[in-house]
Amino acid sequence: MSESVYPHMVQEYYVARLRELAAARAEERKQVRTRKDVLRLRNQVRRRLRSCFAPRPKKTPLNPVTTGVVRRKAYAIEKVIYESRPGFKVTANLYVPHGGGPFPVVLGPCGHSAEGKAYDMYQAFASGLARRGYMVLVYDPLSQGERYQIRRRIGSFRPGNCCHEHNMFGNRLALLGDFFGMWRAWDGIRGLDYLLGRPEADRTRVGVTGNSGGGTLTTYVSALDDRVTMAAPSCFITTFLCNLENELPADSEQTPPGILAAGLDFADYFVAQIPRPVLLLGQQDDYFDVRGLRQTFEELRRLYRIVGAEDKVELFVGSHGHGFYADNRHAMYRFFGKHAGRPATVRPSESRPEEERTLWAAPEGSVLKAGSRNMSVLLKEEARAVEAGRRRLRGVALKRAIVRALGLPARTGVPHYRVLRPRPSGSSRFKSHSLFAVESEAGIQVILHLYGPDGRFHLPERRGATVFVPHVSTEEDVRSGLAPNRREIFAVDVRGIGLTEALTCRVSEFFHPYGSDYMYAVHGQMLSEPYLGRRVHDLLCVLDLLASKGCRRVELVGRGLGSLTAAFAGCLHPAVRRVRLHNAPSSYADLMEHPVTEWPRSAMALGLSKHFDLPDCYGLLRRTRQLRLVDTWDHLMRLAGARRRK
Repeated sequence: MSESVYPHMVQEYYVARLRELAAARAEERKQVRTRKDVLRLRNQVRRRLRSCFAPRPKKTPLNPVTTGVVRRKAYAIEKVIYESRPGFKVTANLYVPHGGGPFPVVLGPCGHSAEGKAYDMYQAFASGLARRGYMVLVYDPLSQGERYQIRRRIGSFRPGNCCHEHNMFGNRLALLGDFFGMWRAWDGIRGLDYLLGRPEADRTRVGVTGNSGGGTLTTYVSALDDRVTMAAPSCFITTFLCNLENELPADSEQTPPGILAAGLDFADYFVAQIPRPVLLLGQQDDYFDVRGLRQTFEELRRLYRIVGAEDKVELFVGSHGHGFYADNRHAMYRFFGKHAGRPATVRPSESRPEEERTLWAAPEGSVLKAGSRNMSVLLKEEARAVEAGRRRLRGVALKRAIVRALGLPARTGVPHYRVLRPRPSGSSRFKSHSLFAVESEAGIQVILHLYGPDGRFHLPERRGATVFVPHVSTEEDVRSGLAPNRREIFAVDVRGIGLTEALTCRVSEFFHPYGSDYMYAVHGQMLSEPYLGRRVHDLLCVLDLLASKGCRRVELVGRGLGSLTAAFAGCLHPAVRRVRLHNAPSSYADLMEHPVTEWPRSAMALGLSKHFDLPDCYGLLRRTRQLRLVDTWDHLMRLAGARRRK
């Protein structure tokens, strides 16, 4: 691992961006003073939220099946399977109190537990509600409980880690312009359809509660479904700025596209449904920062007060770490009882948890063995349909599409740069190693390396140059002999690469599914500023700087992750004459063919595959530049096809 010159640069860049947005949002909200203002804000927020959760699928037949019943003293547990999308099955447990109903109903999304609905804390809140006279549907999230989709080890991916499986699906969905969080929310919305379709259901008293990832889905379903009448999310609510400052990467479903660009924060999920009753639950030592939770509550309480409904928004903070512990559960029972007219307590004790096998709704505890369609196959089919229906772009039209898809900002003149101290070259091929920090935008310093036969303190003028974009570090690639074999080369560490790699998230592995590279990529998604596009922008700014020094003929060489940056910049910058890409992916379509890809979220941009693919860019480079593809990599970042090494 190379020494990082600016190890917190990217972190502080995004912190500054989110602080600026938070300040602007707070200033706007100060102007909301009357009931009319609040209702206008509510309608505005609803529209913006729904655009972040697009596309919303059509409702199709649920085809519910009850596969068994577990009978207990105060309630029965029906083992249910329904289809949230055609052939896409969801396993669930329906807790039905004894008696004739009608019962108030509660949807119970689950957090990130391997057992899903069978996790003891989630059984506890479901049975606790059932013993208090609620009919409760607790369902397995995708990639948890009975709904794991990837059953074998592939590359570095190991089955059984729900969060990593979530990210595999989230990354591929992003290329299609889809959002994994909407898939997750849709499972819950369709579960609510099933729950409210039961004859015992009281459709006027509808709650939703869950913890952690279940708190996420409680929040989403509450915001997106007008049938919900009360909500109690636990251990999720904070602020986006708190999560970022605390270096907390969120799961793939917790980063709605464009939500920050729309000026929204966690409070707005509930602003969208003012004055619906909501209880915000947290824990004092939770990694979802309780300071952000309290800030969100105070914002909501002010708005509820304006519309005369302050008694409908409450806050409860337990004394534990992350989890749906008894203190939070009992606060939820009390709150739902208040708004559903049910007793808050019945007995101090709680039911003993059932064995996981007892709650299985599918054969052998696998929804795939119940005939469910595999999400990997669904995504593959969708990607093929997008590929077949996409209009082929060329020339100027393709360049414009690249600029739009990558969200490239305008470049204004020659960028400023700093002269850094020279370093040892680390290679016998080069005697000198000069460094420059190029300011591509406020807060971002792109490291420009110059390797050559003699030292240069200032950036020299050149009529032509070879510019290398590394995989994850210029210095590592130079030491390993993977940089171009030239007498002199320039090399570029774009943001988050090499000497600017972020030392955040407490993860040393660059490609870790929850490392800093992932965290900044999903923040770019929420800002509608693809991280990949910002890296391309960094390289374009460096090429502008070299052009100002007389360089009109650039040979652009990219490797691995850097091959994508080089390919897109090569399509756009007029100084580029030749492009050589080592270990580039053959296409995004190829990545979509496989359930697992090692290519990270930062290699993708939201909706890119709807407009073009890499072969379109390669074709443009062949027609307008000299292009050479060398040793392409497959979906696991290995040599592709017959050239693969054993």
